[in-house]
Amino acid sequence: MALFRPSPHVERLVAGLGNPGPAYEGTRHNIGYRVVEELARRHGFPRAKRGFEGRVAEGSIRGRSVLLLQPTTFMNDSGRSVAAALRALKLTPGDLLVVHDHIDLPFGRLRLLLGGGSGGNNGVKSVTSLIGPDYARLRVGVDRPPSTHPDVVADYVLSRFSESRAEVDALTDAAADAVELWLDAGLEAAANTVNRLPR
Repeated sequence: MALFRPSPHVERLVAGLGNPGPAYEGTRHNIGYRVVEELARRHGFPRAKRGFEGRVAEGSIRGRSVLLLQPTTFMNDSGRSVAAALRALKLTPGDLLVVHDHIDLPFGRLRLLLGGGSGGNNGVKSVTSLIGPDYARLRVGVDRPPSTHPDVVADYVLSRFSESRAEVDALTDAAADAVELWLDAGLEAAANTVNRLPR
């Protein structure tokens, strides 16, 4: 994979969280990766390159120059990749949207918000520990596991969706739509729409 050199014109950073490697493809924890890949497909982004301890691609969405990032540090260290990209691009946390799975939302529900807690997501904890809490998050509902015991939660998010492929594709599409709306209308207006969407 070729090394990435960003242009000086990038306006927004969209980071989809997940874990690298075939073993994690299709898992609940990798929904952030899926959303970023869908955005790249829709908008004709070039093939991803290596950069900022992740896979990155630069292109245009809704008239804005956007960098799409998939950290490859593994979920628990996602903040290293995100913080490095922000520094290199000379962007602020207000220019960032992090897309991640969220077990406290039913499957299919989305929540777009600024700040807030991690909801137990270690990738979000990692990002917050390095750049602070004042960045936008798109929480993608993957439903609750049968128990809140840490081992059960870990097994649950690292397993593949029990829903049909069509349902997972529809969730991915809805989340990508939400990112586009954030880019187009800004956080407040986008949240007013996204957070009222039915499942």
